[in-house]
Amino acid sequence: MSDNQDLKVLEASAQPAKKAGIAHRLYTGEISYDFVGKRNRWYLISSIVILISIAALGFRGINWGIEFTGGADFQAPVKVTATTIDDVRTAVAALSIAGDDLSVTTIGDGTVRVQTQTITTDTEVTAVKAAIAKAVGVEPDAVAYSLIGASWGQQITTQAMIALAVFLALVMIFIWVYFREFKMSVAAIVALLHDLVITIGVYALIGFSVTPATMIGVLTILGYSLYDTVVVFDKIRENTHELTSSRLTYSVAANNAVNQTLVRSMNTTIIGVLPVAALLFTGWFILGTGPLKDLGLALFVGMIAGAYSSVFIATPILTQMREADPDMVEHRERLTRRAARATEKSARKPKPVTVAVGGEATAATVVDPGTLGLVSAKELDAEARRQRSRQTRSQRRK
Repeated sequence: MSDNQDLKVLEASAQPAKKAGIAHRLYTGEISYDFVGKRNRWYLISSIVILISIAALGFRGINWGIEFTGGADFQAPVKVTATTIDDVRTAVAALSIAGDDLSVTTIGDGTVRVQTQTITTDTEVTAVKAAIAKAVGVEPDAVAYSLIGASWGQQITTQAMIALAVFLALVMIFIWVYFREFKMSVAAIVALLHDLVITIGVYALIGFSVTPATMIGVLTILGYSLYDTVVVFDKIRENTHELTSSRLTYSVAANNAVNQTLVRSMNTTIIGVLPVAALLFTGWFILGTGPLKDLGLALFVGMIAGAYSSVFIATPILTQMREADPDMVEHRERLTRRAARATEKSARKPKPVTVAVGGEATAATVVDPGTLGLVSAKELDAEARRQRSRQTRSQRRK
């Protein structure tokens, strides 16, 4: 080996070892947080949030869009500018006909859309069309008008509920077949319902209108929440394979799985939430209304709730159900007996003492004769010695 190679080897050995990152330390178990053991804390937090959501639904209710309650829809061709929405809203609101359900949005850059409560007379329809036409600079005949009936909205609501029920049923069947564990299906559905209630509760609390875009967002976040839960469950299945032959309980193995997938879940959530936050900001603060705001809020709340439920709700519920199974109860009892035997054996282990030999302290071990199956000299002196009597030669010949 040349001098240069020797120098490189010495420099490499002199460099300090790189410190492992937090993801690696979580995966290897060097650091770990007891998510499963503190499940009562997470249950309490979720219960408070769900109660607030239910209270908001009870006292404020859901602000249904005109697609569900019925109303009037006007569309006019216009070159959309930064002031188009405000100009049209001001012109229509001055008529005091539209009510509180007035919604002004743009479709692309060539159409403005106005939605109001149901207008019953032709005079009111003509007045609204004239106000819109004047605001955008077109003829009143160029403003299209259509009436959305409440019955159509009821049909949409019914179809949405059917789609949600079918989705949840298919999710249960998929997880059951994929993991071959029905309890994982139950835990995943509980987490999905948790996310659904919180998302709807936030809509009721803030007062955003529920539109078809909201329904799309809700179904999207349910799929996202399911994906995050399946990732954690897949790692739990890997960690609990042949669990009965290991020294870990189901709770410990599941908690290790949560810690091992924690960084991945956080990164996925952050990367997904950032563009959704931009979408929500644009729809809420820039456009002021429209499908972007409704879709953005559903996605934003649902994605955060889904990431939370996969770690703090789905996994603890699954662990609690599995620990109650007879095989897991027997496994825990076996581990308890094994630990008790190890403790007893450790207590009987000889303890080293220090004795002086030749003026130097030397470690020696005190051995209890009883542990070796021997009898001490004191016990022999305390008892009478028993010796077998010998027979005479004549007796042995007989």
